Amino acid sequence: MKTSEPQSPFNSLPPVVVALALVLLGIECVLSLGARGIVGGPEAVGWRLAALQSYSFSPDIFWWMLETSQYPSEHIMRFVSYAFIHGNFTQALFVCVFLLALGKMVAEVFGEVRMLIIFILSAISGAVVFGLVIGGPTPLIGGFPAVYGLIGAYTFILWASLGQLGEQQSRAFSLIAFLMGVQLLFGLIFGGQPDWVADLSGFAAGFGLSFLLAPGGWAKIRARIRRE
Repeated sequence: MKTSEPQSPFNSLPPVVVALALVLLGIECVLSLGARGIVGGPEAVGWRLAALQSYSFSPDIFWWMLETSQYPSEHIMRFVSYAFIHGNFTQALFVCVFLLALGKMVAEVFGEVRMLIIFILSAISGAVVFGLVIGGPTPLIGGFPAVYGLIGAYTFILWASLGQLGEQQSRAFSLIAFLMGVQLLFGLIFGGQPDWVADLSGFAAGFGLSFLLAPGGWAKIRARIRRE
């Protein structure tokens, strides 16, 4: 009698989701091990600080580019690279949990390429709005704006499904309302950073992009425009 071998949970995950999670955790593991002197020798202790200086999104640099109309590639990449650098292992772990859970669902509905587009454009949107609204020297790091974009896409999936069933579509926004409430509570208790601006912008980008990137989305929009 044949016995089925246990399947790895990663087998059911889209490859692009696994790849993103491995990159995020890989970078964080290198920085964490370096900070503890386990790899890289004495110089590795400063790897995280060097990464923050080189790859975080800086509102000051953003405004400098706008004012001087100069856009060096090493600063343009910050609009995305900041999402792969975290302040600590816990932050990176939470980002990966959201990525694995929501990325899987979004990729299954939208496809892997479109899921990746939402991830990247949500990160860019979060950085742009953060730079415009917050400004100043406060850097932006971490993948939360990008995964909030996936939350936006997942919300769109729920919103569309509830609409087809004739149910109250506002229920689709329960998750983002809960997460924003938790962030507000933690900010009031422990004192928070203005990162929520980037997170909310990432969510809005993910939700908005879904109208175009969902299967048949652009065709439906054109059909509605013609009817009107």
